[in-house]
Amino acid sequence: MRTRPLSIAAVALLASSLAGCGTVNEKLSAGMGDYVPQWAGGLPADAPPRPGTPQYDAYMKERERKRLLPAADREKEEQAQKGATATTSGSPVR
Repeated sequence: MRTRPLSIAAVALLASSLAGCGTVNEKLSAGMGDYVPQWAGGLPADAPPRPGTPQYDAYMKERERKRLLPAADREKEEQAQKGATATTSGSPVR
């Protein structure tokens, strides 16, 4: 009869420890997602910065600047950026 209360105590301890893991993961997941590689399910390379950071403010200002550009100027700028990334990608052009 002594093993039954011991078993119940062990199960209660395991259940409470699992509940604790759930709350810890909830708090850590917001920050740890930035450090997970893309191949393991992390953020893609072209994901925008997180709100509240200085990079986010700069990103939003640049986005607003592009939004206010006329469509013709926007297309020229996109073509120039695509041309610049194609020449710096390191892949040979044939």
